[in-house]
Amino acid sequence: MSGDLPFFPLMLRLQDRRCLVVGGGEVAAAKIRGLWHHGARVVVVSPRAVRQIQQQARAGLIVWRRRAFSARDVEGALLVIAATSCSPVNEAVFRACRKRGVLCNAVDDPEHCDFFYPAVVRRGGLQIAISTNGSSPALAARLRRELEEQFGPEWVFWLQHLGRTRRELFAKEMPTEARRQRLITMASAEAFKTFMREFNRQKSAKRGSVKA
Repeated sequence: MSGDLPFFPLMLRLQDRRCLVVGGGEVAAAKIRGLWHHGARVVVVSPRAVRQIQQQARAGLIVWRRRAFSARDVEGALLVIAATSCSPVNEAVFRACRKRGVLCNAVDDPEHCDFFYPAVVRRGGLQIAISTNGSSPALAARLRRELEEQFGPEWVFWLQHLGRTRRELFAKEMPTEARRQRLITMASAEAFKTFMREFNRQKSAKRGSVKA
């Protein structure tokens, strides 16, 4: 198979899954934050670590194994991040993962990555991930900034509204096709405009009552 094949896009549930980070610097700390905030059980392997990692370990938020990496560290992990400043170590982590069938990301080393971190726009439950398959992270970052302007904070409330309305709809007895059509209409651009008009009206009313 060609090495130029695009990466498979996937949203992954990390809650209570073991994820390994090899490295204890600022880059590793940033990767740890992302994993931890998505509910992963984070294990860090590094002889040294920046203050943030040390504090998280003392608080019991992560596990820090204060030693050099061993190939056996990757066993039982859902995914592994190699984030050291030493290329041979990162390559060793990647090889250990390949041998054991564990997904690995070696930071800033596309040749040793089974997955990339996309640029992400987050608006509550809405996530828009942008990837250039490693060709241009700068372009992905630019597109993320543009999408952040297009999809403003109001989309958090819109998605919450859609979620509530969808649950109410599924609680009712109705034909499957009729429900499907209602769901499509609910998510339409026109429905969004209607929601925003009412949302802005209520927001203005609240501001007026506060001033009064």
